[in-house]
Amino acid sequence: MQIHADFSKRVVIRPDDHTWVHSPANGVDRMMLDRIGDEVARATTLVRFAPGSYFDAHDHELGEEFIVLDGVFSDETGDYPAGTYVRNPPGSRHRPHTDPGALIFVKLRQFDPMDRVHKVIDTRQTAFQPGLVEGLSVLPLHTAGTENVALVKWEPGTQFNPHRHWGGEEIYVLEGMFQDEFGDYPAGTWIRSPHGSQHTPFSDEGCLIYVKTGHLPG
Repeated sequence: MQIHADFSKRVVIRPDDHTWVHSPANGVDRMMLDRIGDEVARATTLVRFAPGSYFDAHDHELGEEFIVLDGVFSDETGDYPAGTYVRNPPGSRHRPHTDPGALIFVKLRQFDPMDRVHKVIDTRQTAFQPGLVEGLSVLPLHTAGTENVALVKWEPGTQFNPHRHWGGEEIYVLEGMFQDEFGDYPAGTWIRSPHGSQHTPFSDEGCLIYVKTGHLPG
């Protein structure tokens, strides 16, 4: 299976574009954003867990990264409420489940094999740092090689500088409305911009975004 597998192309998926499909686990549905492979795949996905649902125990040969968007996601290592960012490194194993239900944004099999840091960050309890322009604040989440992951908070009316994406850029809009010269992106929108792309982002009403840079092939 290949979904948005050409990393040289820009992709935008808004909430109105979401098509949910059943997973092998009862009560677990998926919105596949990009995917190379079948059930074991390099994948970026929204995963929606019904209350009381679970996945069988499984390994993450090439790692798992996720942020909890809604509800409480759990495994044998703990309970992760909305706003929690987690990295499970290559070779990790768990049995995920949820009591109240959960929605997560998850990336699978995208780690550098040497990136073996396990990380759990409660982003709602962690201080942001001033950004590069007024009205912007940043919460760094992870750095490995050329890859950088952060949450970025935009106050209403914030305008960023024109810039080019070396190694690409990936954004998931968590809150508010993110914008650039190509369009408006409400909460729930996923944007993947290829290596060498350029834009001038801004936000009239303010927003919070997950952003990953430097990880896509040139």
